[in-house]
Amino acid sequence: MWHDVRALNATSGAITALVALACISSGVWWLSQRPMFTLRAVRVESMYGLDLQHVNELTVRNGVMGKIKGNFFTSDLEQVRATFEAVPWVRKASVRREWPNQLIVAVEEHEALGTWGEDGRLLSVKGEVFTANLAEADEDHALPAFDGPVGSEKEVLARFAELRGWFAQVALVPESISLSNRYAWTVKLDNGMNVELGREKDNATLKGRVQRLVSIYPQLVARLQEGRIDTIDMRYPNGLALSSAALSVPADATKPVKAAKQKKAPTKTTKHI
Repeated sequence: MWHDVRALNATSGAITALVALACISSGVWWLSQRPMFTLRAVRVESMYGLDLQHVNELTVRNGVMGKIKGNFFTSDLEQVRATFEAVPWVRKASVRREWPNQLIVAVEEHEALGTWGEDGRLLSVKGEVFTANLAEADEDHALPAFDGPVGSEKEVLARFAELRGWFAQVALVPESISLSNRYAWTVKLDNGMNVELGREKDNATLKGRVQRLVSIYPQLVARLQEGRIDTIDMRYPNGLALSSAALSVPADATKPVKAAKQKKAPTKTTKHI
């Protein structure tokens, strides 16, 4: 009999506890639905305290507010984060609640280094491809152009940094760099010259070819005088091939190629009376 009483008391206590828990849960739910916890504001700020260059706080906030579901307690912070990271120029976002009815969103922007491919995308300084307004990206200066197979973005970015340093010896700056599907490198410089560097056999291949070009470049310029080199092919192991409108091909192929003669300006004469 005593066992039955104890079992009954235990069951009664469990039921009481469940009822109390249900009441507390209902109370919490009722409280969380009060109008005071309706989201009133979403504040956008820079993740690292820097001024936001391309993310307009008012535009972004107004465009995102309608997509946020729930209130201060029930809003899904992961969903809010993903919504902000879908905004152009936003690389990363983090979200936190601020009592009693506000969300704080910290944003990190992409920093564009150049364009990527031919479909209007951009390459960031971190080697990430993203989509944004190109007019906003090159408003300060023209952007270099990059291209390569999917997944080669960081490799192309690293090669660009190296090529800038190598060509700086002759005051030339890469304007575009592309890596073909066969993994052959082509560089266009700011003097309009296209340089074929070919595929890498080892880590020293590209550097060796560029250094060979840099060492002979002043002589090529002097030989062509005012003529511009259009293309130069450095894929030969012990030489190079180039094309230029300033070169004339001799009738006798055994003779060396000479620079085309430049037209002299007409001599002005003065008549004295």
